[in-house]
Amino acid sequence: MNLAAAGPVIPEYGKHSSSCLVHNHLFCWQWVTDNWGSVLWPALRQHVYLAAIAVSIGLVIAMALALVAHRYRWLEQPTVLITTFLYTIPSLALFELLVAPVGANLYAAEIALVSYTLLILFRNILTGLRGVPEEVLDAAEGMGMTRTQQLLRVELPLALPAIVAGLRIAVVTTIALATIVYTIYDAGLGVPIHTALGEGPFKTELIAAGVLTIGFAILSDALLVLLQRGLTPWARIRAKGG
Repeated sequence: MNLAAAGPVIPEYGKHSSSCLVHNHLFCWQWVTDNWGSVLWPALRQHVYLAAIAVSIGLVIAMALALVAHRYRWLEQPTVLITTFLYTIPSLALFELLVAPVGANLYAAEIALVSYTLLILFRNILTGLRGVPEEVLDAAEGMGMTRTQQLLRVELPLALPAIVAGLRIAVVTTIALATIVYTIYDAGLGVPIHTALGEGPFKTELIAAGVLTIGFAILSDALLVLLQRGLTPWARIRAKGG
């Protein structure tokens, strides 16, 4: 029997034999409601976890590297070269390469995801810090601020728009890359996407998981925009005035 010609393998077929599922229509809401708690919601939670951990660790590492490079400019070029090299490694290759030394587990997945955030975050943080006007720094020094006070009270707040811009790119990129974590670790929305593709494809599961991934990325980006606006009220005032 030609299995390819037999049509998609519908999960739990026989329990739910609606016409929509039997004929593998474009989207069957019944399957979503029946499998939300057992398939889609767990995968979405795992995806959020994977992305949040990777971006958080990446931000801490990139911030530390950028602050050091801001102070010691000769470190900028080596850091850019290393992070650029990591960023240019094909994602599937990096995931597979990490399996040998680390294992097919969460640690390998997070190491790969973190590595792709470093170049984006490092460059944006450093650009933001370097973009602070010299006259502002001179004024802060004239007020008696120490180097640390200048950094915390002047440089980082003024660099915040550039930092959040890099964070937005890193978050969306990580959410996208997390869909292929399934190749080494059974977690995330990539699991139902891969399962659906192997089942014929089963259109409903594929579309549902894909829409959740896109929705998660859009929502995360919107929240970061709102966060930036809340933390930089002076930017809105200047925009209105200019």
